[in-house]
Amino acid sequence: MAYYVTINGKKMDKDLIEAAETAVKGQGDGRISMEDAAKLLEKVKDGDTYTDVEKDTMEYIRKEFTWTYEANEWFKTEIRKWAAQK
Repeated sequence: MAYYVTINGKKMDKDLIEAAETAVKGQGDGRISMEDAAKLLEKVKDGDTYTDVEKDTMEYIRKEFTWTYEANEWFKTEIRKWAAQK
């Protein structure tokens, strides 16, 4: 199983991309919600380090996917707090 996918010439975390894609399809308004943001954060934290690939992937997800304002602000705050401890 491939762990990475290349988007715009950059290596991305396939699991994070798939989680974001799942979050915006189906029920709901097509935006990443607080619940979705929490799931993404858990996936980033699972390796106990915030890798460059994960950083690039989350930068892509934050730019290319629509987030609710609350989810975006919460995610930015939580990822900063967690990454600062690493």
